[in-house]
Amino acid sequence: MQLQKAPNDNWWRGGVIYQIYPRSFADSNGDGIGDLPGITAHLDYVASLGVDGIWLSPFFKSPMKDFGYDISDYCAVDPMFGSLADFKALVDRAHALGLKVMIDQVLSHSSDQHPWFVESRSSKTNSKADWYIWADAKDDGNPPNNWLSIFGGSAWQWDTRRCQYYMHNFLTSQPDLNFHNPEVQSALLETVKFWLDLGVDGYRLDTVNFYVHDAQLRNNPPRGRPVSEDAAVSAVNPYGWQWHKYDKSQPENLEFLRKLRTLLDQYPNTTMVGEIGDDDGLARLAEYTRGGDKLHMAYCFDLLGTEHSSSFLHTFLSRFGRISEGGWPCWALSNHDVPRYATRWGGATPDVALLKLAVAMQTSLRGSSCIYQGDELGLPEAQIAFEDLQDPYGITMWPEFKGRDGCRTPMPWNSAAADLGFSPAGKATAKPWLPVAETHRNLAVDKQDAASGSLLHFYRHLLRWRKTQPALLDGDMQLLDVHPQVFAFVRSTDTQRLLCVFNFSDRPASYALPEGCKIARILQDSKLGGATWNAPNLELAPWGGLFAQLE
Repeated sequence: MQLQKAPNDNWWRGGVIYQIYPRSFADSNGDGIGDLPGITAHLDYVASLGVDGIWLSPFFKSPMKDFGYDISDYCAVDPMFGSLADFKALVDRAHALGLKVMIDQVLSHSSDQHPWFVESRSSKTNSKADWYIWADAKDDGNPPNNWLSIFGGSAWQWDTRRCQYYMHNFLTSQPDLNFHNPEVQSALLETVKFWLDLGVDGYRLDTVNFYVHDAQLRNNPPRGRPVSEDAAVSAVNPYGWQWHKYDKSQPENLEFLRKLRTLLDQYPNTTMVGEIGDDDGLARLAEYTRGGDKLHMAYCFDLLGTEHSSSFLHTFLSRFGRISEGGWPCWALSNHDVPRYATRWGGATPDVALLKLAVAMQTSLRGSSCIYQGDELGLPEAQIAFEDLQDPYGITMWPEFKGRDGCRTPMPWNSAAADLGFSPAGKATAKPWLPVAETHRNLAVDKQDAASGSLLHFYRHLLRWRKTQPALLDGDMQLLDVHPQVFAFVRSTDTQRLLCVFNFSDRPASYALPEGCKIARILQDSKLGGATWNAPNLELAPWGGLFAQLE
């Protein structure tokens, strides 16, 4: 029998989501680790940005080998972060402030300390023997195929209890669950339901295309060493030297996503955004979000690299327009897995004008947007000494790849405090889990609150102004002529046609509007300066842009 869907107000469609990395946002008890009460205490700040909701990276019970992305109990809060009561208080406060709450769900793998895996590895005949991906060795003792772990080495780990290999896409302590087993899917769906019943408004789904593997365990074909850097995988990582044809993105993955969607559709006003790491992330994004029966939205890594030229943006978004077929993206410029965009795009001393232009462009594209904590302050990537590294990925790949700690350092709240206000004054009993970055001191929240022209105030104004522009929320998008410096497009609804123009270069640019594209007025309320209209041309300053109403 077809279940009746609950109503959905589509708050996420065209919405802006603020990602919070709990370990690094705010520490309420002085132990040097951020926690749920710390987040709750700062939700007024988040609401002041004008975002629609928050995404919380994992806070579940975990041995923290991968800092919460290795879950040992899907339905419990790790004591490091607080309690279930603390989580409920967070949700209540967020909802009172008009913020939706999305949580990170890591379904592709668990911790090796999860009771499911403890039982699975105990024998070949126990009730959960087939809950994880086990395989016999080849006759010469080698792993069953050539699949690789993103964190280095083979994706197969030998286990002496079963005298078999188990699969892990990440750390050896993160065994992959076997989605070919219907019992596994049912058990995972129950954990998703648990938090929906507690009032969460949606999920960010980690590695959403990694759920199902090729049951025949066929070898991935060789790709050769990539000639250019991939945003998702460092060039020094041999994981990128294969075409990942069989270890992920299998057709059966779509069936599980439909089951997930059916579950969420029973809860009003909920949503899902999936993280996609694939050889062709854009195509997978379109496939996973089209049709209204799988993910509501997804993001890939194309905007999470160093490339941001106007020609790149035009080519990238032209292709998405051709293949999307109604799919819905969630655009992100930064997150907890990649260097901060201020450094990736702006170098050692990023120009604030570029940072303003970037977020204006991001939040003007057709789709939803995700902003990572601290990007509203323009935080650069922090430099972490090897002895201070925490990220196992970085420790393994050092020195050519330094891992993800540089984007995970504590949030700077108070420029005068030794720890930048991460822990309460007078309560700190331990140093922060990662060093605070001195390069963040003059960018702290208190400093930018006091400066009317700061990037923080620009974010607040932009996101609130954006909500008054119907075309930016759910309008169609038409790319304008390609230009060596300028990226331009029109967003339109039945009531508004809005021109969006961005000079992605450090030189002045002159841009001639296509024939028939006539400006009625430039919208100065956007505060995106550095541009004038001398018909028929737009004259743009370096990193300048504008929004204009069209006739």
